[in-house]
Amino acid sequence: MEGMRSLLRNSMARSLHALPPEDKLAAAWPVACGKAMAERGAVVGYQEGEVWLEVQEGAWLKQMMSMQGQLAGQMSRIAGVTVSRIHFKVKRK
Repeated sequence: MEGMRSLLRNSMARSLHALPPEDKLAAAWPVACGKAMAERGAVVGYQEGEVWLEVQEGAWLKQMMSMQGQLAGQMSRIAGVTVSRIHFKVKRK
């Protein structure tokens, strides 16, 4: 299974080449974190290496924050965009 994920990540990185950085990161998000987490958060901004993620609820916020380094590394590698920091905010209802 991990071999398929790696193949998908590498293929996606090549196909995202022409997109703006924020769009690359938004496309990379579900692959970087998996379906369950991707459904509960979304890339809403990017500037100079910093990504802003909007999260549905506090429990998922804690989970994503605990994985910040891993998520930043995966998103950067897949999207081909520098990710030095992720900012999280809970989506207002």
